[in-house]
Amino acid sequence: MATGTCTVTGSDVSVTTEQAAHAATIAAVARSRGLPPRATVIALATAQQESRLRNLDYGDRDSLGLFQQRPSQGWGSPEQVQDPVYSAGKFFDGLVEVPGWETGRLTDIAQAVQRSGFPEAYQQWEPLGQALGGALLADGPGTLSCSYEPTATDNPMDQRVAAVADAVRREAGPAEVGVGGALTVPGEGWPAAHWAVASAARLQLDRVSLDGWRWTLDDGWAEAPGTGGRPLRLELAG
Repeated sequence: MATGTCTVTGSDVSVTTEQAAHAATIAAVARSRGLPPRATVIALATAQQESRLRNLDYGDRDSLGLFQQRPSQGWGSPEQVQDPVYSAGKFFDGLVEVPGWETGRLTDIAQAVQRSGFPEAYQQWEPLGQALGGALLADGPGTLSCSYEPTATDNPMDQRVAAVADAVRREAGPAEVGVGGALTVPGEGWPAAHWAVASAARLQLDRVSLDGWRWTLDDGWAEAPGTGGRPLRLELAG
């Protein structure tokens, strides 16, 4: 994955593009399940403590992935728990079974799901979870911006577009492939746009447009009246 930085507007929160992409996946899984923003905050804080929002292929004993889930403890196969969509889903499966999770103290709720040897450690990441989750789920432009250096590739554009479309359909919504390295995501709004910006380095996107606003790799977010309204439009770098 190309490396870069993502920042939350109006906050001192700054993460790598790798961390932002994983955070965006977690938020997208929560949103697809109709869970309230608090679920995303708890999950982001938990994954930050467990892996620093990295999809690790190692850990304590057989712990793996974003949430350091252990295959030997019934979380899934090694391959499954290293799939961010699957691992986030398994975390939310456990979260919604915890009584009072919507209002309880974050570290207590996270510990009820994770059963960590350091039960108080999750609490320190609640501010990050609130800032990052709020930016990803915001219903307006400019809350999250990312920059990265595009990676040179010999892969044909149609193959790249197909890979992006697969990721979009799995995490953000039903994608429609256009011409010239562009995709549209009908029916999706700002949370999907923030997902795309947070995932830009992973997907090698250089433009995201919605509702008269556009994020570009060179300039970040700016008003772009000529882009019109919806659907959400994604364009690949190169």
